[in-house]
Amino acid sequence: MTVVRSGNVAVRFRPRALAVTLLCLAGAAVLAIVMIGSGDYPIGFGAVVRVLAGHGDPADAFIVRELRLPRAVTALAVGAALGLAGAVFQSLVRNPLGSPDILGFGQGAATGVLATIVLTGAGGLAVAGGAAAGGALAGIAIALLAGRGGLHGQRLVLVGIGVAGILTGINGYLITRAQIIDAARAALWLTGSLDGRDLGDAGPLLVALAVLVPLVLAFGARPLRMLEMGDDAARGLGVRVRAVRGGALAAAVLLVAFAAAAAGPVAFVALTAPPLARRLTRAAGPNLVASLAMGALLLVASDLAGQRLVPGHQVPVGVVTGLLGGGYLVWLLVIQRKSGRI
Repeated sequence: MTVVRSGNVAVRFRPRALAVTLLCLAGAAVLAIVMIGSGDYPIGFGAVVRVLAGHGDPADAFIVRELRLPRAVTALAVGAALGLAGAVFQSLVRNPLGSPDILGFGQGAATGVLATIVLTGAGGLAVAGGAAAGGALAGIAIALLAGRGGLHGQRLVLVGIGVAGILTGINGYLITRAQIIDAARAALWLTGSLDGRDLGDAGPLLVALAVLVPLVLAFGARPLRMLEMGDDAARGLGVRVRAVRGGALAAAVLLVAFAAAAAGPVAFVALTAPPLARRLTRAAGPNLVASLAMGALLLVASDLAGQRLVPGHQVPVGVVTGLLGGGYLVWLLVIQRKSGRI
């Protein structure tokens, strides 16, 4: 641990974790620029950078700023939100399977969006509100079913899997009740796609990130690290266990909900980003900042791959993350079984 002091202010950080975080952020930025320059009207890397710096050709500036930059910003924001939320969930349940995809929070947000689309036909901010409400209600239901003291460990995982199954059935029923146009909108949204996204779609998520990320890092990083040693040890070190756990869970649920509102239920980023960040940083604890950066890198890379995998067609980013994440989940289950944890 390295400590940098300036007057009465001291900042402690791990050099390896800082290097990993900066490399992930740099990689995400480079891939985002490459993605912005790709398409039917290709633009060179340098030209994209000049436009982003406020210069460049007017035609390039229109394509970059009006058509492609919003999609890249949405990808970075959604990946960052899912990476941070996944790190918080996995730290709370002390289990690498503790992902919002598996615990039902993503399905809750999907239910809220589907209900908004199918029952009201609304879009825009109403969809974002539906996702936030659905994710929050799913979180409350899971917390109540898990019972007092159940917001961690295997009980939360099992309750979350059960709630996810119920919500998946409800989502399927809502689609069968929809008009054909609304059903098509809902089906496209459920695949998890960044195609056609603008800053209006990403706006609520960007606001949520601006508010929740500083709160989670300021008030959650150290207590979550203490909670991983056990509730009794954390209480002995002065951590208010129930307040920290409830606040961290609420923040993570909102991050997942607003990410789902912006891009649909993108699977497995929240599951894979934290363990990948932890392996690279080789640091104990939730690795919140590194997971956030890794999530942004994974989603931008997946969206770029989705645009290049099939020439002439764009594969939704949710399909790409599902293909990659499904293999990771199988590998993770095998490792868990060999270690005797399941």
